[in-house]
Amino acid sequence: MAANSNSKMPQNTITHPPWYSPKTGIYNSIHSPRNLPTDPFLDVVSFIFSHPHDGVLALIDSSSGSSISYSNLFPLVKSMASGLHKMGVSQGAVVTPLNPVSSVAEIRKQVNECGVSFAFTIPENFKKLEPFNIPNIIVPENEKDLKYDCFSCFFNLINSNFDLPQRPVIKQEDTAGILYSSGTTGVSKGVVLTHRNLIAMVELFARFQASSSSSKNVFLAALPMFHIFGLSLFTTGLLSLGSTVVVMNKFQIDEAIRVIDKYNVTHFDVVPPMLVTLTEKAKRVNGSKLLSLRRVLCGAAPLTTTIINEFVQVFPNVDLIQAYGMTESAAVGSCCFDSDKFHNYSSVGLLAPNMEAKVVDMNNGALLPPGRSGGLWLRGPSITKGYLNNEEATMASIDKDGWLNTGDIVYFDENGYLYLCDRLKDMIKYKGFQIAPADLEAVLILHPEIVDVAVTGVKDEEAGEIPVAFVVKKAGSVLSTKNVIDHVAEQVTPYKKVRKVVFIDKIPRSVTGKILRRQLRNELPSNL
Repeated sequence: MAANSNSKMPQNTITHPPWYSPKTGIYNSIHSPRNLPTDPFLDVVSFIFSHPHDGVLALIDSSSGSSISYSNLFPLVKSMASGLHKMGVSQGAVVTPLNPVSSVAEIRKQVNECGVSFAFTIPENFKKLEPFNIPNIIVPENEKDLKYDCFSCFFNLINSNFDLPQRPVIKQEDTAGILYSSGTTGVSKGVVLTHRNLIAMVELFARFQASSSSSKNVFLAALPMFHIFGLSLFTTGLLSLGSTVVVMNKFQIDEAIRVIDKYNVTHFDVVPPMLVTLTEKAKRVNGSKLLSLRRVLCGAAPLTTTIINEFVQVFPNVDLIQAYGMTESAAVGSCCFDSDKFHNYSSVGLLAPNMEAKVVDMNNGALLPPGRSGGLWLRGPSITKGYLNNEEATMASIDKDGWLNTGDIVYFDENGYLYLCDRLKDMIKYKGFQIAPADLEAVLILHPEIVDVAVTGVKDEEAGEIPVAFVVKKAGSVLSTKNVIDHVAEQVTPYKKVRKVVFIDKIPRSVTGKILRRQLRNELPSNL
């Protein structure tokens, strides 16, 4: 039968997944939204302790074995609140955690900017705080120290019989904490997080990814708790679930292995350097099988394929998952959930519930679909309301509609998994072309004679910037500059080629595993 000449032929159409809108360019979470509390007069502490569970031990000190049970934890919190009220905290304290290894200059900056009223510190850092003329409450490192006079103030706080005359009125929109972050660009800035932000953090990060047996889970806390990663889990989220948290004063691999075995640790949350150390140590330790370990969550910086493969080979029965978040998003962003049938080790996971994302072309601002890489913007209930006393930085990072420019280069795949490519501020601009250092690092690390590598851009009069590779060779290797340059040139487009090579003993990294590219640039040979 002949076709009607006036009939319309079917047009080619592009179908998009339901979690992405081509009209708005917005990615939504594949997960169903989580119910967040609507009471405007709710603080994060009340929210944490509002969840029933059957947990027994809340916190265990890894070295002494001292512990705090859940039955005693909330009374201690209320005693501390009463004691602080007696000291003059009438409306609710705002916390700003400090890195214990901060310099006096760094402490001064934070103390002055935040208007610190008093500080909690361990004995070894007491002298650092003396120049600032603020009351210092010295915190004992274990319960045996409470008998010494220098801890009397802390002892009185946690044993305060003073009853609050009236519960203070605290709103979700009130500031709860100020955490310091370098943000998307520039120097360290105070990130203002509200009770609403932290409530979302607890619900959308810690509680969302927990299993049904969360009160039986035992977590090893070796991450710094002044950092949003450690704070989100060990001082807030996990306490709402009844999980046991074993606290290490400082990460040491031999001690970590002993603690995992002794306390039957099931969950270990780490940053990349810790994961590498654990993997290398486990290869050599025959007496410990770490049989209790069920899941390792890695965040703060992406893992390389080599690191992932080695871990999976050493720990075939342990789930390895990655997560993405930042201080400005109160640790909420994305997280992987592996199953027996599917493991996506290289992705930083699916977008968290209640969160929205956009991927923006760095050159023209166009909104990009799945499979296309660009700058990541996030919006949701955990996003900071801004930087402390820095309206200019706030306006540069958060637009009028509440979208946060993360400064990270990413893409979503066809299944909604997020992949972290690079940092926008680390992008190299060579003759107008943008080069992601991570792309070149991924090529270089596969060379059999390269142990570690970092790529950064350095100024060049003709090209603007050129890619320079800092390479750690294997012991005894005769790898040359030409070998490195040729290896990359064979696998990338011409403008992406490495132009200079510096052989180095060790790649400088932060405590969270991020490459310190600025430090590398400062250490460039003068004749380069």
